[in-house]
Amino acid sequence: MLEILKLSLQSIKANKLRTTLTILGIVVGIFSIIVIMTVITMLQSSIENGVSQLNKNTFQIQKWPSFQMHDGNDSKWRNREDITLVHYDRLKDVLPTAKYIGAEQWQFGKIVKFGNKETNPNIQVAGVTLDAIKTNNWVVDYGREMRSTDIKYSENVCLVGKEIVEKLFVNLSPVNQEIKVNGFPFTIIGVLERQPQLFGQSRDNYIVVPITTFQSLYGKYNNSINITVMSASKEDYNTLIESATGAMRAIRKDKPGNDNSFDVFSNETIIGQINNITGGVKIGALAVSIIALLAAGVGIMNIMLVSVTERTKEIGIRKAIGAKRRSILGQFLFEAIILCLIGGFIGIFLGVSLGNLAGSFLNAKAAIPYDWVAIGLTLCVFVGVVFGTYPAYKAANLDPIEALRYE
Repeated sequence: MLEILKLSLQSIKANKLRTTLTILGIVVGIFSIIVIMTVITMLQSSIENGVSQLNKNTFQIQKWPSFQMHDGNDSKWRNREDITLVHYDRLKDVLPTAKYIGAEQWQFGKIVKFGNKETNPNIQVAGVTLDAIKTNNWVVDYGREMRSTDIKYSENVCLVGKEIVEKLFVNLSPVNQEIKVNGFPFTIIGVLERQPQLFGQSRDNYIVVPITTFQSLYGKYNNSINITVMSASKEDYNTLIESATGAMRAIRKDKPGNDNSFDVFSNETIIGQINNITGGVKIGALAVSIIALLAAGVGIMNIMLVSVTERTKEIGIRKAIGAKRRSILGQFLFEAIILCLIGGFIGIFLGVSLGNLAGSFLNAKAAIPYDWVAIGLTLCVFVGVVFGTYPAYKAANLDPIEALRYE
């Protein structure tokens, strides 16, 4: 087998131009699939890290769907009854098995000022209960945490993200400093730990205030709240989702047979929706790549048939001095597989390199789609075997007398 492999490599090396042209087709086919899968893997990794704003074993109940497709059904969501603190309180009463049940509301596009400094108008303001801080996995880095009395008495206090601190408080502790959010004064009581980035962009441009304070300032602009629920363990997570869904339907008086008047989502559902979107792209890329590889396979078969014709006398001499049919078959089959693998490795290298380069422009973290690399190499071997078998079979079955006579 080692001798057959050496002969195959010698033949490939002896015909550099033909080898290069044959390999090129394989390179294009493998490159086209690996470059797309590399970019998709990078984007998926960044999105999955970015959307993991909820803590583990946590889901959220809200009025609007997590992904809104503007397909003319917006009125369906808009006409839903707002989720209120009354709904939240009733849900807490009927879900004693939940570890945390929090409520939150959001406002976007705010400006935070401190002295003569101010942020860009991209600050998010979250009004929360204490449990919502737990379900969102927000941890105070320094300063103090929010207290129940802050919520009870609608105190004008807040927790701030690191981006706000870096923008407004250079060489100055922000704790106990007063800031203004679109003119409303808040006293900073703590600074939150950094959140995972999304496409290399910071997600620390937010402040957290008591939900009662939030509603007194923004309630007329944003009436519906989000309810976040965390299970005590992974084992009872799905059961808790079913219980919470049934409880909310009863609380909101959803009629049997009708759709929910709210949406339930978690990190897993968002990632699942993202995978559904990218799944079609992957299938399309695989289809295009298979077509390219089939075309390359036909080229390999053609080249190998030409090679058999050119080397007829060589095959005759080898058979005349005792070479067996399986040795001839193995040599030509190895040549086809080696050509495909060389093209595959080059295509994978170029695909991963250019894919990561393209993904870097989106500030996505570098990645290698190992599963698709394995699929690509498997396809290379498959193409080599399928399209190399007939030329190898033809070479192995040449009559040695006729082969020696061939000019």
